[in-house]
Amino acid sequence: MKINHPATAGTLESSDIQITLTPADSGTTIQLQSSVEKQFGEQIRAVIAATLTKLGIEEVAVEANDKGALDCTIKARTIAAAYRAADNKTFDWEEINTWIN
Repeated sequence: MKINHPATAGTLESSDIQITLTPADSGTTIQLQSSVEKQFGEQIRAVIAATLTKLGIEEVAVEANDKGALDCTIKARTIAAAYRAADNKTFDWEEINTWIN
């Protein structure tokens, strides 16, 4: 999947995360802002990176503003932002379900 333009998913409400994806020239960067970054920052970054890998996204800049989201929410917001940024409206739910749980 190719990121065509910036896109955002999620909110700044408690227990959520706001993910913004922007096209990048090379590689993946993840900027994380979280009140629990010291405890869970590595895990949050790993969930975002793994989700992007499953989607086949290799060149993207990620800005994540976490408000205590669970892993399943982080995955869902990353997927939603990716599909929006790629202008992809065809969801393969069966494929996503095989690696989301």
